[in-house]
Amino acid sequence: MPPVWNKTRTFDFASTRLDMQAMMAEECIDDPIAHPSEDDVRSMRRRVHRELIEAIENEGADVLDDPEEVRQRIKQILDEVANEQAHSVSPDARQRVALDVIAELTGAGPLAPLMLDPSISDILINGPKEVWVDRFGQLERSSVQFDDEPHLRRIVDRMVSAHGRRLDAASPMVDARLHDGSRLHAIIPPLCPRGTIVSIRRFAVKPFASEDLVSMGFLSEAMLTLLQLLVVARVNIVVSGSAATGKTTLLNTLSRFVPATERIVTIEETAELRFEHPHVIPLESRTSNAEGRGAVTLRGLVKNALRMRADRIVVGEVRGDEVFDMLQAMNVGHDGSLTTVHANSPEDVLSRLESLVMASDISMSANAVRRMIGSSIDVIVHLVRFRDGSRRIVSIREVLFKEDRWQTEEIFRFQSAGLNADGEIMGEHVTVSSGATILSRIEQQGFDISPLQTALSQAARQKATPADASVGSSHNG
Repeated sequence: MPPVWNKTRTFDFASTRLDMQAMMAEECIDDPIAHPSEDDVRSMRRRVHRELIEAIENEGADVLDDPEEVRQRIKQILDEVANEQAHSVSPDARQRVALDVIAELTGAGPLAPLMLDPSISDILINGPKEVWVDRFGQLERSSVQFDDEPHLRRIVDRMVSAHGRRLDAASPMVDARLHDGSRLHAIIPPLCPRGTIVSIRRFAVKPFASEDLVSMGFLSEAMLTLLQLLVVARVNIVVSGSAATGKTTLLNTLSRFVPATERIVTIEETAELRFEHPHVIPLESRTSNAEGRGAVTLRGLVKNALRMRADRIVVGEVRGDEVFDMLQAMNVGHDGSLTTVHANSPEDVLSRLESLVMASDISMSANAVRRMIGSSIDVIVHLVRFRDGSRRIVSIREVLFKEDRWQTEEIFRFQSAGLNADGEIMGEHVTVSSGATILSRIEQQGFDISPLQTALSQAARQKATPADASVGSSHNG
C-alpha cells in the first residue's frame, strides 16, 4: 500500500495562494532580512516538506484537510529556520517556499503556477531542468525546474496514481486524465534514455462559445450556420486535422447543437470532451493491469455503445480497428454521429479510414470497404494550425460516392492572403459551392434550408474563380 502522503488532497491551491500572500504581507519582521539563494530555497522547501510528512505519519493525512492548519505549520517551520540562521527570511522567500510546499502536497509541485495559467494550452517537460509551454500557439521555455529526476518522478507518480494509473519499469508509458480535465502522457527510461518526459494537454476552463470561434477567425458565420444545420439534421461528420488543431474544441461546439431529447455516448482513450448537453454518457478505455489483464479497447466500447440505446455515438479519435465498428454504427441507426481522425489534408481522410479498416483483422474486400465508408461519411471538416499559432477550419466538404469512387465537393475553404507585418496569417473563409446535394438531403427531412441556400449561392457566384470550378476531388481508394 502506498504511503498516505502520496494521496492527492482536495486542496484549493488558488485560494491558498491568496491567503498565504495576505498572511506574509501582514507579518512584521524586525530582524535583518535574508534573501536566500535558489539552493537555500530548495533546501528550506525540502525541510518544510519533510517535517510536514512526519506530521502526517504521526497524526494522519487529515492534517491536510485544514488549510489554516497547513499554513500555520509551514509558518512555524520557517520561523525555526530563521531562528537557527539568526536572521529572518524575507517575506518573498517565505511565500515562495510555502506555496511550493503546498503545491508538493497537492500533487502539481513546481507545475502548479503553470496549471493555473489560462493562457497555457500545453506543458512539455523534457527532464527535470527543461519545461516548455505552449502559449497562444507558440512554444516558449519556462523558468520552472524540478530539483532532480527523483523529484520529477515523485510528482508525476502522484499525479497519475491519483487516477488509478501507474508509471514504472513494467509500465513505462502512461496516459491519464487529471482532476481538472487535462490530459497527461508520460514516458520513462528505458523507452526514453533522456529521462522522464511528460506532456500535459490543458483545456480551457470555460469552453469557447460559438461566437468566440467566429470572432477568432476559426470559422465564419455561414460555416457555423451550416454546421449547426448538419448536426440537427443528423449528418455524419468526420473532423480531421493534425495534432493540436482544435478538433476537440470543434466537437465540443457541435455538441451544443444536438437536440436535448437525444442521448449521446462518447468514447475516448482519455476523456477530453466536455459536451454541453444534458444527456451524455462518457466511456473511457482502460489499459491492462500488471498481469496483462483487464484491458478495455475502444473497439470494445463502440460495440458496447450499440447496446446502450445511443442516438448518437461520438468517438474522440479513431486510429485503429475501432473505425470499422464506428462506420457500422453510422450505417445502422446512429445517424448524426461524430468522430475525428488525424490527417494532413481533407483529401487524405477517406484513404486513411480505408487503410485503418484494411489494417485490422476485418476480412473485407477493398471495394466493400470503400462502399461502407462512402455510405457512412457525409461531411468532412478539416482543421489546420498555422505557423503563427492560429487554428482555423480550412475546408468543409460533402462526400459523394458514385461508381465505386469517392468524390468530395468543397463547400467552404479558407483562402490565405499571406502574412501581415506582425507575422500573422491573413485571409478569409470563402464559399466555393452551393452544397446542393447535402442541402437537398436535409430539405427532404423537413428542414428549412432557404436562408442558408441563398447565402451559399450568392457567395459562390461572387467569389468563385475559374480555379474553383473544379473543386471536387476523386479517389479510387
